[in-house]
Amino acid sequence: MSITLPPDYKPSQDEDFMSAKMLEYFRKKLIAWRAELLNESNETIQHLQQGGIIEPDIADRASVETDRALELRTRDRARKLIAKIDEALERVDNGSYGYCMDTGEPISISRLEARPIATLSIDAQERHERMEKTHRDD
Repeated sequence: MSITLPPDYKPSQDEDFMSAKMLEYFRKKLIAWRAELLNESNETIQHLQQGGIIEPDIADRASVETDRALELRTRDRARKLIAKIDEALERVDNGSYGYCMDTGEPISISRLEARPIATLSIDAQERHERMEKTHRDD
């Protein structure tokens, strides 16, 4: 079931939370983000497949290797992010998207706009981070 959204549509507090229109907006936002990450990943693969650039200078070679390592770390983060986007898309499909996994309360629209893969409300996220910090300091 695809809903056509006006090009200037933005979710607001004035409409029903996670209405069909709002869900479709976030679905499209997540799909576009995922496509962008996959495109960047494909560009990295093509770049790395060009491979074997042999730099005669050891400092230049080290620089190229450092750049490649950084690029691979970035792609690994993107891979993990894609998995989180897929999980968010599953929540859109099963109707749990936009609701805090701890409290069941709605996550603010502004938070979802900033971080569409959010699973916790700001309050729950802060509690979670405080608990992590407390356990880490032990």
